[in-house]
Amino acid sequence: MDEDPTTQELRIAQVRREAHERERAGRPEEEPEQHDRRADKAAYLREKLEERAAAEREADAKDSRGRPD
Repeated sequence: MDEDPTTQELRIAQVRREAHERERAGRPEEEPEQHDRRADKAAYLREKLEERAAAEREADAKDSRGRPD
C-alpha cells in the first residue's frame, strides 16, 4: 500500500506542473489558453498547499508547547 504524499511533495508537484503548463502555453503549436488555465489551476493548488503547510506547522508548534486546542 502506498503512503499518502506529504504536503511538501504535493507542493513540489504543483510547482512542476505549473512550470510545464506555462512552457507549453508559450509554444505556437499548442493551445495557449488551455495551458494558461492549467497553469493557473496549478498555481492556485500550490498556494492552497502552502496554506496547508503553514497550518500544519502551526499545529505542530502548538503540540510541541503542550497547549490544548
